Amino acid sequence: MEPTTIRELIERQADQRGKAPYLIFEDDGRVVTFRDLDEITSQFGHLLHRLGVRRGGAISLLLPNVPEFVYAYFGAMRVGVAAGPINTALKGPEIAYILNNSEAKVLVTEQKYLDEVARVKDELIHLTHIVVVGTPSPEGTLDFYKELYKEPTTRPVVDIEPDDLTEIIYTSGTTGNPKGVMLTHRNMIADARYITEWFKFGPETRMNCILPLFHVNAEIVTTITPLYFGGSVVLTQRFSPGSFWKTIERYRINVVSVVPTILSILTARRKSEGPGDVSSVKFFICGAAPLPEEVQLTFEREIGIPVFEGYGLSETTCYSSFNPPDVAKRKVGSVGVAVGNEMCLLDDECKPVPDGELGEICIRGDNVMKGYYKMPEATAHAFEGGWFHSGDIGVRDADGFYFIRDRKKDMIIRGGENIYPREIDEVLYRHPKIRDAATIGVPHPMYGEEPKSYVVVKDGESLDSQEVLSWCRANLADFKCPKAIAFIPEIPKGPSGKLLRRALRDLDKGPR
Repeated sequence: MEPTTIRELIERQADQRGKAPYLIFEDDGRVVTFRDLDEITSQFGHLLHRLGVRRGGAISLLLPNVPEFVYAYFGAMRVGVAAGPINTALKGPEIAYILNNSEAKVLVTEQKYLDEVARVKDELIHLTHIVVVGTPSPEGTLDFYKELYKEPTTRPVVDIEPDDLTEIIYTSGTTGNPKGVMLTHRNMIADARYITEWFKFGPETRMNCILPLFHVNAEIVTTITPLYFGGSVVLTQRFSPGSFWKTIERYRINVVSVVPTILSILTARRKSEGPGDVSSVKFFICGAAPLPEEVQLTFEREIGIPVFEGYGLSETTCYSSFNPPDVAKRKVGSVGVAVGNEMCLLDDECKPVPDGELGEICIRGDNVMKGYYKMPEATAHAFEGGWFHSGDIGVRDADGFYFIRDRKKDMIIRGGENIYPREIDEVLYRHPKIRDAATIGVPHPMYGEEPKSYVVVKDGESLDSQEVLSWCRANLADFKCPKAIAFIPEIPKGPSGKLLRRALRDLDKGPR
């Protein structure tokens, strides 16, 4: 029978796959078997109970790509607790918002992130314990392994339902604050099944996780999916073009999930750091940001490895569509066909549009989120008419292939990272010398897009770009900071006061 919860999935694979490797940590060579995973995540589940976290509660993970992320992530799910990954590039105020909004009682992190947490310590109203991985834990925190070793390896007995939360993952919102996407056991197992069946993965398949684990792509595609099909994953702490191909060759990797920026980097450095023996590689999966046709075709021509593009969102537990895993059947420039779930294109009145015409991509299926955490109005709006509305505008051809044409929302995608301009604008508005501000995405040859901010200075004040950028760097993750500042007399707005970002885009395209 199909497992219905992550707990069932872990226990089944431990019983069936036992001593087979599930996770190999490239940095120190650690090999974690399915049985090890079962035992360590059991210990972490017991630890959460001792720390007062029960079914329906939440914890947060502020960690890089290390095995302890996986232990805490799955360990929480095994006892009905939602695990909330936090982008390691976030600054104190951003971290505080996520911890407070999710009501996380426990934060698992490394010492190098503690300074940012300390900045906002007095604002953390729900957090009761900080568990530190790695170096000796500072006073007032708990040592991850010392606490873990106090716990039994017996499987925790907790009633869990398929629709219980497994994760609250935050995605930037158009209203300034991030939205907590609520994912369930049903969601995760469904999406892992869709991916597994589409690509016909099996226990012999080995994947490489190079994308950050705080992204749903890395969590689902290269962590939960190999757990589902009983394969293995080589966990790399961070992508490095200098060692990437050596990892592929050493560990005989079969599949890698990437973002378009990585393909561009690998192609550009082919001569100096090109592939050695990559005969084990079957293909790359690419998503998280639009994949330019030229980037895909150049990579395939230069490197010789096929790339299959897909499409999805955090709200759909990652992928909702894929190109067929057959070069002869795929369509370059398309994000493929619906896989597992249903997809359609709707107009502004929630009516279907015919093939060949533009519409909003809408999705429904077992992989679609439960809703936005503590945001009933946003949830109701997102599910208008019974479909999840993605905010992306696309077209479908007669063969059922979808092509992304534009974004209904104003999101900027920088190298696979989602950035909403309003979040940057809110920081700019807080500067004492700024009267008005607006941010747009501008083209970038490597990252796809970069944020550029337009600023109106208050009367009688003087301000330069460096001062504005320093302000942003103190209050925003580096990847969110605008890379260019332009000073203008007024921000273009419509009769109702609505910001006209399109007018700023036209201005950006004008004379330099």
